[in-house]
Amino acid sequence: MATNLATYFAWQSQSVMLGDVDQQQSSRFWLGTRPGNLPAIQGWCIEEGQPAKPPKGVRYAVLDTPAGLHGKKLETVLKRIDRILVPVQPSAFDMWASRAFFEVLAQEKAIRKQQIQIGVVGMRVDQRTRSAQQLADFLAEFDLPVLGCLRETQLYVKLAGLGMGIFDLAYSQSIRDREQWQPIVDWCG
Repeated sequence: MATNLATYFAWQSQSVMLGDVDQQQSSRFWLGTRPGNLPAIQGWCIEEGQPAKPPKGVRYAVLDTPAGLHGKKLETVLKRIDRILVPVQPSAFDMWASRAFFEVLAQEKAIRKQQIQIGVVGMRVDQRTRSAQQLADFLAEFDLPVLGCLRETQLYVKLAGLGMGIFDLAYSQSIRDREQWQPIVDWCG
């Protein structure tokens, strides 16, 4: 989600940074494979215990965080953001983990005071399946906007391996996916 969001902002001629606070550092590796002929996305090296403040002039900072972020790391991240996108897959394990994360977020002062907005995105959703309905029922339990659902496709996997996102494709090759992304990028913009 983070890499695709960063590619969207890059194609909008916005100065964008992509930071990775996840131990896996997947987004950082993705940046390292990004072709030089595509719009630039700056990396954002975030050291543990250091201030997480992007340089001046950066319009959008996208942070890839680990699932279930909590404690000091969550507090540090919350000091620097105004929106949280929570991806949830239509699986029992993902929904259980998301429930716990939503409960943690609900305890945070900035969330309670509505200084930070939370949006939810269904990931890898096939709308024809029972699991898609289970996901919809689960998300209906929370007072959070569901911004949309992104389809299950190998296109995201293929593009990630090339250092690309869905917005790096020609419009004609990504119409369906761009339509699914539109409410998400509208909310983030």
